[in-house]
Amino acid sequence: MAALDFNGKKVLVLGWAKSGRAAAKRLLALGAKVIVANRDAIVDDQDVRELKEAGVVFIENDQAEALAADSDYLVKNPGIFYNHPIVEKAESLGVPVLTEVAVALSTFTGRLIVVTGSNGKTTTTSLLGAMLQHDPKQGKVVIAGNIGTPVCEVIGDLGSKDTLVLELSTFQLVGIPEIQADIAVITNIFANHLDFHHNRDNYVAAKERVAIHQRPDQTLILNGTGKDTAAIKALSKARVHTFDPDNQQAFAHENAGNLVLDGKVLMPFDEVKLVGRPNLENALAATAAATVAGCSLEAMKEVLTTFAGVKHRLEYLFKEDGVIYYNDSKATDIEATQAALSAFKEPTILLAGGLDRGDDLNRLVPDLKNVIQVIAFGQTTDKVVAMAKAANLPVTVVENVEEAAPLAVQMAKPGEVVLLSPAAASWDQYPNFEIRGDKYVAALKKALGKKD
Repeated sequence: MAALDFNGKKVLVLGWAKSGRAAAKRLLALGAKVIVANRDAIVDDQDVRELKEAGVVFIENDQAEALAADSDYLVKNPGIFYNHPIVEKAESLGVPVLTEVAVALSTFTGRLIVVTGSNGKTTTTSLLGAMLQHDPKQGKVVIAGNIGTPVCEVIGDLGSKDTLVLELSTFQLVGIPEIQADIAVITNIFANHLDFHHNRDNYVAAKERVAIHQRPDQTLILNGTGKDTAAIKALSKARVHTFDPDNQQAFAHENAGNLVLDGKVLMPFDEVKLVGRPNLENALAATAAATVAGCSLEAMKEVLTTFAGVKHRLEYLFKEDGVIYYNDSKATDIEATQAALSAFKEPTILLAGGLDRGDDLNRLVPDLKNVIQVIAFGQTTDKVVAMAKAANLPVTVVENVEEAAPLAVQMAKPGEVVLLSPAAASWDQYPNFEIRGDKYVAALKKALGKKD
């Protein structure tokens, strides 16, 4: 990545939360003069008191716009839009606008592996990181980024012989000037977060940032089925490998039920603990990157046969009275729910609904072939009901996932699947998809009389 020097520089950190907290601490360690601005008053906890004692200044946003003109850098929370007045002020004055990841990577000298994509990036990152961690010859391997751990929290402990596996969202990528990953993976690209990026072209351009600055000695791994794959490949100077279950020429593919990597059979996919075609693609993406990284086949097999999934992402919960329950609360768009539905041949009760962002849920109708019942909730209730009726499926309306879960328990019969896969964001009723998923799981356990 392009060198960034924060020593002695004035840095305005916009937004507190996890990334702001981590960025402020790291910037202080790098010798920066740090001012933290937040929309609301910041709670005076131990971290804040220690940072204040070290010279960090805390202000509210209404004081920050004037300070943007006097800053060398602005480091913003990834979720803050670029039309925010303070961000616009900084950009108009030529002040570089960064995210916390850029601060962290400014001093990193080890091996960098980056995973991004619309769907599957957390599962792919988790698989890949675990595979490398299971291989003793890989040395120290740390997983961070959008997966939940701010990079600034871990970067200070990493040296030139260590490996950093990062999951990065487009929100993070647009604030990194020139990222150069030794291995970059793009799982897939759909039209997501258009409220932030405004149009699909901008969204794709954000994903492309992992590829455009790579060197010829680095590697880019792309989904062979993606409609943007050829264009991204043309932009890259790196070695390009593809993963594609159906293409026998792809670096990572499936043949006669086996995962095949660079011409070598790894294992049968039916021995992989994760289920469904989306996880087949995730497994191929992860093992392709692991192969390039020199990971042992034994470590890959160990992880694939034991890894049960990431919480809220087509997460297997339990089997009770012959019914299998899954939590896919992270399915905040239509494509994610399509992927989840493709994973099951069993009769499925689908729980769906959430924030209405104008999506046409009737796009899901062809994917409902194994669905026997729909339970609708949230702001998109009317659209979910219309979708179910278009598919000639029975549909029941409830208020939220807390009501949907026990109803699904009552309806389900042995051999069936109960699947929460909302096809919508959670913000109409819940602060995030994690809380929505947790509420669903808690309601299921209460209805089934299960204890934690």
